[in-house]
Amino acid sequence: MKKLILAAAALTVVASPIAASAQDWRGDRREWREDRRDGRYERRDDRRDWRNDRRDARRDMRFDRHRAETWRNRAEWRSYRGPRAGYWYAPGYGYRPLDRRYANVWRRGSYVPVVYRSYYVQDPYFYGLPAAPYGHRWIYADGNLVLMSIATGLIAQVIMNAY
Repeated sequence: MKKLILAAAALTVVASPIAASAQDWRGDRREWREDRRDGRYERRDDRRDWRNDRRDARRDMRFDRHRAETWRNRAEWRSYRGPRAGYWYAPGYGYRPLDRRYANVWRRGSYVPVVYRSYYVQDPYFYGLPAAPYGHRWIYADGNLVLMSIATGLIAQVIMNAY
């Protein structure tokens, strides 16, 4: 009886790779080609639908200052109580007084004043911003979003009246 069981196990071990290599894989390729000729891309369409769903979800979660439901429940906007004369709001940092000395400084090639360099944007993707390159950070500045070099404070990009 032992010899019979060992012989069956050995036969199974030897025969399984042979059986796997003997399968006709061309049939699968033919079906795939037929699908391509018919214009059906079932696998790819499934992936695209999934990606589009994710994009739509991200688009809905993005900041839109005209739609309060996109930003009102976020932690950095909880202390916002509307516009105030003489102040600007830095999400997550609160209201800051406007300094008229820096009214015309927000343009590419100029430098961010030292007092503004610490107001980092916590989630740039929420505002629809691209990732900051190495050595740069997005900051809040008088209602603008500014891409600044961390080392020098040089302004690389400005998005005026972003929020």
